[in-house]
Amino acid sequence: MDASATTIIEDDPEERTALESIVVGEPVPPFVLRAIGADLTERTARLEDYQGRWLILIFYPRDFSFVCPTELTAFSARSDEFDCRKASLLGISVDSIELHQEWMQAAPDAGGLGRLRFPLGSDPDGTLAQRFGVWNHQKQVANRGLFLIDPEGVLQYSVVHNLSVGRSTDEVFRVLDALQTGGLCPVSWTRADGTLDLESSLQPGRILGHYRIRRKIGEGSFGSVYEAVDLRLERPVAFKILKHNDREARAMLKQEARAAARINDPNVCTIYSVEEEEGLPLIVMELLDGKPLSTWIESCSHRCDAASLAFQIGRGISAAHAHGVVHGDLKPGNVMVSDSRVKILDFGLAGRRRVQTDTDVEESPNDATIITTIRNRDGNEADVTVSGTPAYMSPEQASGLPPTTASDVFAFGLILFELLTGQRAMTGDSPVDVLLKLRSETLAEELASRVSGPASSLIRSMLDADPAKRPTIAEVSEALEEMQA
Repeated sequence: MDASATTIIEDDPEERTALESIVVGEPVPPFVLRAIGADLTERTARLEDYQGRWLILIFYPRDFSFVCPTELTAFSARSDEFDCRKASLLGISVDSIELHQEWMQAAPDAGGLGRLRFPLGSDPDGTLAQRFGVWNHQKQVANRGLFLIDPEGVLQYSVVHNLSVGRSTDEVFRVLDALQTGGLCPVSWTRADGTLDLESSLQPGRILGHYRIRRKIGEGSFGSVYEAVDLRLERPVAFKILKHNDREARAMLKQEARAAARINDPNVCTIYSVEEEEGLPLIVMELLDGKPLSTWIESCSHRCDAASLAFQIGRGISAAHAHGVVHGDLKPGNVMVSDSRVKILDFGLAGRRRVQTDTDVEESPNDATIITTIRNRDGNEADVTVSGTPAYMSPEQASGLPPTTASDVFAFGLILFELLTGQRAMTGDSPVDVLLKLRSETLAEELASRVSGPASSLIRSMLDADPAKRPTIAEVSEALEEMQA
């Protein structure tokens, strides 16, 4: 690297220009600086060196100046406190690394800085300072800019001071602590305070991002559902707020929602977007009018629409499978019926919240991962993590395997039985009882015998204990279409 160069590696040259500044909420493009380390030896300072940690960039105008030493030594004195927060410091000015080294070696009473406990980088032509929007063109130095970059490389905070005014370490700690909570922190917030409970404040009339809330329409272990108006597009929507206490689960759910957004089918609820507003992850979708299939089954005294509803469910699942999307928690509660039209919800959104259960539990959680101990056929016990709703789960899911397209077929078979008979296929005193029943080799035959006509053989094949022997959802849909004729 050239002795006087600052290298900025563009993340997307077609979308960025050298004149654009990085703003809060955007990824910081990779950069490389020559620097002097705390041990006074030359090194390079790269953004990638700080991956997995918070990085605090401290732009300052000049070495051997008056205000700068007071700032840098104040930050250095509290470097252990930054380290405890998994945060690293990097000072940056236009001065050369040779001048940095001279300044750090000189005694404070001689105008020097003394030893620092973090490196000083050299940005001689102000390239990096310009990118961060702190370049003082008149004086050809950086203003006092301070930037907090999160462990994923996204800029989360920026402040720029006049050259004459130093920065407060206490305020930097306050902001860093607040950002690390992941919540909403009001004015004068400190570590001793709690964050704002935004979810409890989402009352009718409130605006979240560009959505004006009308009412709360549902709640589950995954989060809450609200009816709202999209103020930008002026249309009614529904949005789900995912619980934010498990970052890994939240990221997985958002990824699955994005995959489900690819599905465009009249029997699948359309997902408009996956966003984050005020720190809350949102899945925004079409607002549906109707009632869950479970309610329809309970209230309907006849089965005349069963074949039509089943065909629509099959068509929606088939569209999802064609896009490589598995539902994983197909059940009547995730199917809406309005004027005999079916809409399937929550593709890939079976909750991953871990719940400890045993045989004393009376009901299975609607959307929960169940961790329980199931006795294997050889008499041994093993802890099995099960994802989904036990009453509509496949045997392989009950054994702890991830859901597949064949798992959706099995769940659909249980729903089809319920549509045709009005009775739930799987019942038990606890989730464990239901999971054990799923392993019965005679389950398919027992349920098929309670259904008459061509649906009997279809259900028998859909509930085969061997996933490889089950029909595809396309084959199921074809059989249901023939049944309607």
